[in-house]
Amino acid sequence: METTTIKIEGMSCGGCVKSVTNVLGALPGVAKAEVSLEQKNARVEFEAGRVTREDMKRAIVDAGFEAE
Repeated sequence: METTTIKIEGMSCGGCVKSVTNVLGALPGVAKAEVSLEQKNARVEFEAGRVTREDMKRAIVDAGFEAE
């Protein structure tokens, strides 16, 4: 397992956190996603061979948020 942190802009409430957590958790290879509204980021544990950081960022953007 690897861990990465992705900066997220555009979250304003607990519903946003839940949305981002759900889209990341739905990706194959993501074991755990911890999303913080206060820190504006997501800490993700994942299997490198199954999902990439770009896949995660794309999922966040597709959900309506900005990801760096």
